[in-house]
Amino acid sequence: MVNIEEKLKLLPEKPGVYIMKDSSGKIIYVGKAVILKNRVRQYFQNPANQIPKVRTMVRHIADFEYIVTDTELEALILECNLIKKHKPKYNILLKDDKNYPYIKITVNEDYPRILFTRRLEMDGAKYFGPYSSAFAVRETIKLLRHMFPLRSCNRNIEKDIGKCRECLYYHIGLCSAPCIGQISKDDYMKLVDDALMFLEGKHDVLLKKLKEEMEKASQNMEFEKAAKLRDQIYGIEKTSEKQKIISTSGEDQDVISMARSADDACIQVFFIRGGKVSGREHYFMKNTDEMNRSDIMSSFIKQFYDGAPYIPKEIITDVDMDEKHVLAEWLSNKRGNKVVISIPSKGKKKELVDMVYENALESLKSDINLKMKRQKSDAVSELSKLLGLEYAERIEAFDISNIRGTDNVASMVVFVDGKPHKSSYRKFNIKTVEGQDDYGSMREVILRRIKHGIEERKLIDDGELQEDKAKFHIMPDLILVDGGLGHVNTAKEVLRELNVDIPVYGMVKDSKHRTRGLVSTDGEIDMPMTGRAFRLVAEIQDEAHRFAITFHKETKSKKLRSDLLNIPGIGEKRMKALFEAFKTIDDIKNATVEELKKVEGMNEKAANAVYDYFRSD
Repeated sequence: MVNIEEKLKLLPEKPGVYIMKDSSGKIIYVGKAVILKNRVRQYFQNPANQIPKVRTMVRHIADFEYIVTDTELEALILECNLIKKHKPKYNILLKDDKNYPYIKITVNEDYPRILFTRRLEMDGAKYFGPYSSAFAVRETIKLLRHMFPLRSCNRNIEKDIGKCRECLYYHIGLCSAPCIGQISKDDYMKLVDDALMFLEGKHDVLLKKLKEEMEKASQNMEFEKAAKLRDQIYGIEKTSEKQKIISTSGEDQDVISMARSADDACIQVFFIRGGKVSGREHYFMKNTDEMNRSDIMSSFIKQFYDGAPYIPKEIITDVDMDEKHVLAEWLSNKRGNKVVISIPSKGKKKELVDMVYENALESLKSDINLKMKRQKSDAVSELSKLLGLEYAERIEAFDISNIRGTDNVASMVVFVDGKPHKSSYRKFNIKTVEGQDDYGSMREVILRRIKHGIEERKLIDDGELQEDKAKFHIMPDLILVDGGLGHVNTAKEVLRELNVDIPVYGMVKDSKHRTRGLVSTDGEIDMPMTGRAFRLVAEIQDEAHRFAITFHKETKSKKLRSDLLNIPGIGEKRMKALFEAFKTIDDIKNATVEELKKVEGMNEKAANAVYDYFRSD
C-alpha cells in the first residue's frame, strides 16, 4: 500500500508535473507546479480550505507521480500533452475534444493583440495550439505579456490614441499602452515579431537579436530602452522551455537515461510520440554492483524491447554501449525498418536526455529514501518486539543537563517511525529543583509533559483548541529516559499518579559513556549490538544528549550575558560593545583590565568592575 505521507516528504523543490491516480492506477488528475513540493502538499492539508471538487478528488487519490522539468513553461507544455492523452476525470475543462484552446495573435490588425480563443478562423491572424488546458493557455499568455507587453483590449488604436487614459495592465507591466502613445508603432511591431518568434520556438535567434539591440541602445546612451531589453532577455532565458519537451525532429523517439547508487540502477524512459512527450516510466535493475554503465544499459534494452509492442525510429541515450551497433541491428529487424541509437554530446537532444537523467536521479533518490524509511520501520518493529509492544510508532526520550547542579534544563526528543521528528522536540527549564537532583528534575519534566498532553486533549475534545495549535496532545507509545533504574522508577511513579499507562525504559551507558542498552524494573534488556533495535536506541540516546547539552549551553550563555548588566557601570550600550569586541562571554571573563579598557565606551572604572565581577568568587 502506498504511503502518501512519506511520498509527500520526498517531493523536490523543482518545477514539474504531478499525476494523481486512484486505487486502480487510473490517472484522475494532471497538474503543473512551479514548486512540486509546495503544490502537491496543498492537496493533503486542511480540507476546509478546499473547494468541494478538490475535496472529492482528494478522497479518491491513492497514489501520485511527478515529472521534474527545468522551467514552469516546460511544465505547462508537458501538462497539456498528458491531459490530452489521458483525459483525467477531474480535469473538467478538457472534456470537450472539439474546442481546444489556442493562443491567437491578430497580425491582421494595425496593433496586434494577444488573445485566448477556442475558435480557429480563417481571418489572417496567427494561431498557436491547440492546447489541452485552458488554464495553461492563460498562464502562457500571462508569461508572454510580461516579456512582450502586447495589448489584449478591443480599442481602435488609430482612432482612440491620445483620447483615453492608460489602463491597469499598463501599470502592472502587461501592456505597453500604444493607446496613449507610450510606444511607437514600429517599436510595438518589434514586440509582436519577438512574441511570434518566441512562440515559434526560435529562441536562440530571438536572444541574439535582442542582445544586439540592447548593445546598440547602450552605445546610443538609451539606457531605459537597454534596461527593458535586458529584462526581456532575462525573462526569455528563465521561462523559455528550450524545446526540451518538444522533439526537434517530430519523430517517434524513446529517450533513456540512468542514475546509479551503490546497490541499484534506475532506468528512466521518456516516450516521445509525434514530437511530444506522451508518457514516461522508470525501472530498477538489480545486482548491478559489478556491472559498468554499458553492461547495465545493454541488458535493459534487450530485456525491455524484447517484449515491447512498439519500437520507435530513434532511441536517444547518454550511455555509450559496447553493443550499440548490434543492438541497433536487432531492433531494426524487430521494427521492420531502420532504428538508430543516438548518443548526443550537445544540442537539443543532449538537453532532452539530461532532463531524463534528472528524473532518473529523482526516482532513485525517492527509492533510496523509502528504503531507509523501511529500514527505520524495521528497527522500530525489532525494538517493539524486544519490549513486548505492538509497535512503538512515537518514541519520546528525555535527558537532564546541568553543571554541578546549576542551570538545570531538560530535553525531549521525538522519533516517529524510527526517524527524528524535530518539529516535535521540546526544551524545558527546570523550575522546582535546586542543586544536583536528576531524579527531581526528571520527575518535573515528565509531569509537565504528560499534564500538558492531558490538558490539551481535553481542550481539543471540548472544541476550545485546534489540533494544529497543540504541542503535547499526541502521547508517546514509548518513553525512554537517559539514566538507570532510578530514573525509570521516577518516571513510572509520575505516570501512575496521572493514571497514564505508557511503558518506560532507561537508556544505560557503559564505562566509556557509550550506549549499552535498555533497563526496566524487570532488569536489563538483552539487545544484540549488531541489531537494528540497538542502533536505533543508540541514535535516540545520542540525539537526546546532544539536544540537552546544546540547550544548556544556550541557557548558560544567555544568563552570563544578562549578568553583565548586574555589573555597576555596564549598561546595554557597553554590553553590546564588549560582545562586539570579544564575541563570547568566556573571552570577556578572561580579558585583562587593559584589554577591557580598549573597548569603545569603556573606561578604567568600568573595566575594573567587569574584571573584579568575574573573579569575585
